[in-house]
Amino acid sequence: MFHIGDKIFYPIHGAGVIEAIVEKEFLGEKQPYFVLDMLLRELQIMVPLHKMDDLNIRPIVEEHTLEAAFVALNEGEPDLSVTAAQRHRINMEKIKRGDIYEEAEVIRDLTWISRTKVLGTGDKLMLDQAQQLFISEVELVKGIATEEASALLMQAIHR
Repeated sequence: MFHIGDKIFYPIHGAGVIEAIVEKEFLGEKQPYFVLDMLLRELQIMVPLHKMDDLNIRPIVEEHTLEAAFVALNEGEPDLSVTAAQRHRINMEKIKRGDIYEEAEVIRDLTWISRTKVLGTGDKLMLDQAQQLFISEVELVKGIATEEASALLMQAIHR
């Protein structure tokens, strides 16, 4: 169970902090909601307590898991047999699951492809989104600013 002050990761939205628990009425029924203060886009999101698992919201990773994800950025190669449309669908599914290793795979694969050819618009947007999500989690895990977290990611990618 989550509590006020917990650092969380919400797939598609990135890392954030649980700021409050409020009760709201929806369709005539009062329900408790978590108020999430998200780092990306300085967004506040309200999520019903009972929906947290369904949305794959999880605690941020531990430092050792983050370090392993940094290593994963340089391990393996993308499957070049898939079309751009298939790759987009696969990558979107990975991002929606919210697993940091799968985010690292998306970043790794699209970065690898970008070294040999120009990425299409969809791939560029997907790479940027995956990087922003990853960076937001790095910020909270390490307690650093966005610029520092971004620099760490770029260093890891270019090893």
